[in-house]
Amino acid sequence: MTEDKQSYYKNNRLKQMRAFCEVVRSGSVTLAAQHLFLGQPSVTLQIQAMERELGVTVFERRGPVLKLTPDGEALYALAEPLVKGIDGIQENFAAQHGKFDSGDLNICAGESTILYILPEAVKRFVSAHPRIRLKIHNETGRDGLKMLRADEIDLVVGSMLDVPDDITYQPVVTFDPVLITPLDHPLAKNSSVTLADISQYGLILPPHHLSTWRMVKYVFQQHNLNFTVTLEAGGWEVIKKYVELGMGISIVTDICLTGNEKLARIPLKQYFPQRGYGLVLRKGRFLSPQARRFVEILNEVYGQEATPTEITVQA
Repeated sequence: MTEDKQSYYKNNRLKQMRAFCEVVRSGSVTLAAQHLFLGQPSVTLQIQAMERELGVTVFERRGPVLKLTPDGEALYALAEPLVKGIDGIQENFAAQHGKFDSGDLNICAGESTILYILPEAVKRFVSAHPRIRLKIHNETGRDGLKMLRADEIDLVVGSMLDVPDDITYQPVVTFDPVLITPLDHPLAKNSSVTLADISQYGLILPPHHLSTWRMVKYVFQQHNLNFTVTLEAGGWEVIKKYVELGMGISIVTDICLTGNEKLARIPLKQYFPQRGYGLVLRKGRFLSPQARRFVEILNEVYGQEATPTEITVQA
């Protein structure tokens, strides 16, 4: 094969891989064509040419639904980081020479993480890199993972109990569990309580699909005890307010307690594990220079050390 033909096939292969990866990410040829500013027939032809050249079929076509074949999944795992790397080569080169100060960074976190875990890291990041467009998406649980898998965000910061196979979780900081009650509650003057004590009163907990509820349920079941939830409320600030109003008691992480609340707090470390918060990343995803820098700052804030190699592995 002549040098001109080799160059031709290499250039076409990149276009094909870029089209293939965009179809996988967006879930449709039509959306991929829009994102790539191409016509739909062009995207289809590029993927068909790639399949012929490699001798594989990458999609099972069932009407409008596209599903990756095993060969397609393997190819995507190889192609996606390569396409991301090539498309981001200018930013990465500038970053390695300390010159990056533009671009976008999208982070997803729940309200409590945004209020209590992220502020100092965000402050330092924005101060050091004011031209980088930072957007924090207030989403939790399954919604955050859905955005991460769709490459709509760079990373999630939060707490995870169960880590899916396609996700990596890197703990950054931990906090202790505590029981909070109104100041005039029967348990308020106790320095310690038992689960049996708690089970006599209604709890205010976050929504059922979040990890706090599952952890409370697991611990009570392990001790053969039942508990009652009188109210579901999203966000620690809301929960603290309703506990202050005497609507129930709650189990929270002590990072949310400033000392200014009209609440009694009782340690629960003897029953509940510490709550960890950290970085949630999709395996195989190329981590942008902006995201890498934010990870470094977040680790600096909480006294963690993460080498560039570790960050690359997590990406």
